[in-house]
Parts: sequence; structure tokens; C-alpha cells
Amino acid sequence: MADVYDGPTSPSMSPSVKKIPRRFSMRGRANSHAIHLDIHQDALSKIRNFLKTRSAFDVFPLSYKCVIFDTKLPVKQALNTMHSQGIVSAPLYNQKKWQFAGMLTLSDIIHLIQFYYLKAETFETAAADVETFRIESLRDVERELNVPSPALHSIHPSRPLLEACKLLIESHARRLPLIDHDSASGMELIASVLTQYRTLKFIANNCKEIKNLHLSLRSLGIGTYVDPRPDDPYYPIATATMDTTVFEVVQMFSAQGISAVPILDDDGVVKNIYETLDVTSLIRSGTYTKLDLSIRSALTLRSSEFPGVVTCSGADSLGKLLEFIGAKRVHRLIVVDPETGKLNGIITLSDILKYLVKDSVSYPSTPLQPSMEGTETED
Repeated sequence: MADVYDGPTSPSMSPSVKKIPRRFSMRGRANSHAIHLDIHQDALSKIRNFLKTRSAFDVFPLSYKCVIFDTKLPVKQALNTMHSQGIVSAPLYNQKKWQFAGMLTLSDIIHLIQFYYLKAETFETAAADVETFRIESLRDVERELNVPSPALHSIHPSRPLLEACKLLIESHARRLPLIDHDSASGMELIASVLTQYRTLKFIANNCKEIKNLHLSLRSLGIGTYVDPRPDDPYYPIATATMDTTVFEVVQMFSAQGISAVPILDDDGVVKNIYETLDVTSLIRSGTYTKLDLSIRSALTLRSSEFPGVVTCSGADSLGKLLEFIGAKRVHRLIVVDPETGKLNGIITLSDILKYLVKDSVSYPSTPLQPSMEGTETED
């Protein structure tokens, strides 16, 4: 069931077995590490320069789809459309004001499920309300749950891709709408939505330098790793077991702003993963009573299209990970011990993008002209 990603270890983590004098051996290792570090840093610099010369809109192919919802649309109808179109988010538009009105994401659906589970008198009442609940009312739900409303971050399509990447990181967003303006009418026009996955795949498919990113994920500090506490052996990573209820995991999603929780056995071995997408299928089907199910039972209801758990080792290189993203759709990787399969950490696309763009110099102040090139990817 698991889709295991196995890349080579970093050259700096592979000690030589040749018997040579100690002093020479240490110098040789130091020189070797310095050379690999220089190669890695040079590749990273070239990737950042590439991001400065491309616009945010360059990431998109010549032909693509962009599903946009009016804020008056019922949530359930929007959710069914998202499912049929194979998307997990969509920009919102206020036709009365002719303005971009935010994003509909799986987090919104999680908040809605949480609200009705806690507030509704009966499941029948919740089911009836959700049938007519409109997108524009989601902000009321956020206020009831004391959840901050998402910021309306956006960027012009012609701005440098590096600038867009930095805004994604600074705003802690997984996606960034590209908004143009009609100077004559004052209307805001939604060109598309830039996602972390689409951006990283664009880098992987257009930057040959990724093959020189030899250093390991753990040594680069990419990801969140287990740092045990007396009361939590997997701190700071949220985890669950097969006996945890679906609603307990929903609470983790909402409280910690995460989209997936590793499912472990008693020994800490990763057995599966439960995602926001698994939960939102319940509201689409109207099966609200299943929030009390255990994860073990809920997983039997999961679609056969689920691709499996994608895992890696902390010793795998950044270059190999980007090659993997360029070839296969992935949104996170569970870091496991390659010998035991025990949970070591988790790597998100945000972790990877943050490393690639951090500490880079500023972008041009003049907007770039979109090129006619792009990669055929889907969000």
C-alpha cells in the first residue's frame, strides 16, 4: 500500500572505508564535504536566479482550467464540483462588488464539519442545514469557532516567481491567487491560482541544477522531526492510532492548521495517513454520523484511488526529492526510519519551497512579461 521513495544518502554522510592516516583522512573528508557544499550552493543560487527571471504566470501551460465559485453558491454544490473536477480548492468571487473574495479550501470544510458536529441538535438538522449553507456564510462559522479568517493574499500574474514564492511562505499559504485589474471598469480578474506543488514541479522540470543538490534533507533542516517529550514521544508532530476517532483528528486539523496526520501502531511504525480530503468526503456524501467512527473503520470507506503513503528517509537528498516531485504528484512525505519504518518526521511542500527561496536577494521592482512557456501540470 505504501508508495516508498528511496533516494541515495548524501555524499557527506557516506564515510570512506579506506585505511589512511587519521590526519589526512579528516582533511580529505573536510575537503570532500566543502566541495559538495559548494556544488550544492551553486545549484541553489542558479535556481533562485531562475525564479527571478520568470513570472508567476510562466508556471502555467498555454491551456489550463480555473474553477471559480460565486460566494452565493451552496457549499455542498461547490464541494461536489471540486470532487468532479479533481481539485481541492477554488477562488471565490463576489459578483456584486466584482472582487476576488478569497479561497474555498478543505480547511473551510473542516471548520464547517466541526461547527455542525458541536452545535447541531441532531445529525438530521445538520444535514438539512448543509444542503442550503452558502459559501459566504463560512466567515460566520469561523467567528463561532473563534478561528481567524484567512487573509486575502494575491499577486499580479506578471510579478517575478520568486516574489510569489516568498509571499506563499510569508503568508503561510499553500496557494496564491493571481489577480489582474481592469483599469477601465475597476474589476478584479482572477487569472489562476499558483500552488506550492505546481511551483515545485515547475522548478523540478525546468532546472537541471537540481541534480547537484546532493545534501541530505535532514542536514539541510528541511522538515519537522520527532523531538520526544515525556508526555509525547512524537512531539511536535500530531499523530493518531487506528482507534482514534475521526472527529478527534478533525480537531487536530483545525487546531494545528494541518492537512494530514500519520497513523501509527503501538511501536511508532507508520501504518497509514489520514487527510482532510478523507473527512470532506463525508460532508459530500452526507454521512455525518461517521465522525464517531474509529480511523480503522473510516479507512475501509476510503476511495480505491488513494495513492498510498509516500515516505522518505532523512538521509535522502533534496535533488532526488525534487526529481520525485517532478515525476509524481505528492503533497507531503512521511520521514521514516528505513530499517524499522518508525516515524522520524514529516516534510511538507512548504518546507521544501521555504528552503529553496530563503535568504535569496530581492526581486526586480519592474514586473516581468509572462513567457509562452509552461509545464503541463495540475494542482
